Amino acid sequence: MPNSTARSRRVRPTRSEPERLPHSHFEVGTGGLQAPKGQILAWRERVGHIMDLEVTRESIRAPFQGAIDRYLVGDMSFTDCRCDGVTLQRSLARISTDSVRHHVIQVFVEGNVGVVSGARGNPRPVQGGILLTDLGQPIQMRRKASRALSFFVPRAIMDGIFMGAEAAHGRIVEINTPLSRLAVAHAMALNIDLPTMSPEAAVDAMRTGVELLAAAFRREAGLDGSTRAAARSALLARARRLIDANPGQAELSPATLLEKLGISRATLYRLFEPEGGVQAYIRRSRLCAAALDLVHYPQLPVNDIAYGLGFNSPSDFTRAFRRALGMSPSDLRAYATDADNRAFWQAANAAQGEDFRQWLLRSSP
Repeated sequence: MPNSTARSRRVRPTRSEPERLPHSHFEVGTGGLQAPKGQILAWRERVGHIMDLEVTRESIRAPFQGAIDRYLVGDMSFTDCRCDGVTLQRSLARISTDSVRHHVIQVFVEGNVGVVSGARGNPRPVQGGILLTDLGQPIQMRRKASRALSFFVPRAIMDGIFMGAEAAHGRIVEINTPLSRLAVAHAMALNIDLPTMSPEAAVDAMRTGVELLAAAFRREAGLDGSTRAAARSALLARARRLIDANPGQAELSPATLLEKLGISRATLYRLFEPEGGVQAYIRRSRLCAAALDLVHYPQLPVNDIAYGLGFNSPSDFTRAFRRALGMSPSDLRAYATDADNRAFWQAANAAQGEDFRQWLLRSSP
């Protein structure tokens, strides 16, 4: 019979810890009015890997509070972010300097979604709201203190759930229908459950959340339950991709699109009405391509870029570029190569940590 001493020394098998999601937490201004000045600068660095945050002398001197919890969920990510009022923007100039092209759906559970500059026909909810952002398109947002639960979804995944989601960029949906309320309830439950969920269960729950929110946007756009409307949305997405695939081709025009799509001229023009017309979309696509070329090929003359993308003259290109971006082509090059800007973007990316860097590498197009 073994003695008690031997029994006490016996090593019991340990239970392995269940796998959890990669998680990070960041906060500033926890001291409230007593917190040191300049807290918004730390916040600017934290969000600066995706968005530019407007900072003024007054905002640097003023108290600022913010906190972000982020979970990496397969190829998607989820954040719970609360902060004081901010103005955020993602300009064409900024888009040309990075490769982040995810879709983001934000559910505002405290405060409200605020104002999206230039977005026509958007409601202005007093409380809450759901916002869809395509990080491949420019946007400017102003909002007061709020809390948002955000779903970051790679384009490939979103295309399988909500084809043509880029057309809903900047659109706000109010939380005033059974479907939108269900989507918000799911997002709030997910936020509570993620810390203890297995990675497999979290991916399934995230996808369900994205599907519910996408359904709310489709219904708001009049696409839910309508085969004709859904087909129109898919057709617009195909037309946009045909343009964006090679915006500089000399023969690109409504006529060539009609031939490739096999539709009538009237149908094509109706498709692009929300974009300001098909010619306006082609020009905008060319300007986006020009912005990328200006940054990626700094030795390439501006005139060559202009002619290569189908503009009639360098002056025509420069005028169109300035109207769209608020700066000249040479100003954009200076912005992208400015040592201070590059140092800030590198610091902002480094602040995200290695887990996020690896996630972004596998989730980017």
